[in-house]
Amino acid sequence: MDDETAVVREDVIESIERSAEVYGLSRSAGRVYGVLYFADEPLSIPELVEETGYAKSTISNVTRKLTRTGMIHRRSSEGGGRRVRFAPESDFWFVIQDVFSQYVDREMEMTQRTLQQALDDLAESDADSVEPDRERIKELANTYEQLQTLLSVAMDNSAEELIAAIEQSDLD
Repeated sequence: MDDETAVVREDVIESIERSAEVYGLSRSAGRVYGVLYFADEPLSIPELVEETGYAKSTISNVTRKLTRTGMIHRRSSEGGGRRVRFAPESDFWFVIQDVFSQYVDREMEMTQRTLQQALDDLAESDADSVEPDRERIKELANTYEQLQTLLSVAMDNSAEELIAAIEQSDLD
């Protein structure tokens, strides 16, 4: 690999690291996924240690987490060897859907429960002073419900289906 390709690849991997944090994963998980994404073949834990510079324990924890989330898959070594290798999920839309369903959806549900509890607590008060807060919380709860609906539609459809629906609505 030439220097320019290595720089471009590293830029993309660093971007994946930052994205991983946004989706509730660690930067190390993003780096491991990025390294696997660019690998020509599945990599073992020792190879990931060498490629990333992380400790073996970090790689073991990260590969376990990424396997659980469906972002990477365990593969047996060629020729029936005992060494486990890891390959990335290449359908990135699936990865995004899975991360959203595991992290973002759960966070949104927790926030919606908190907002509902706040509204319930304020409903017990007769004071006029709580009305502005009650209205703001209702608006925020409504926004979260709408966002939850949009995310559900996005998570239940392929990227192609969503794009086709948007393009169709533009024509109408």
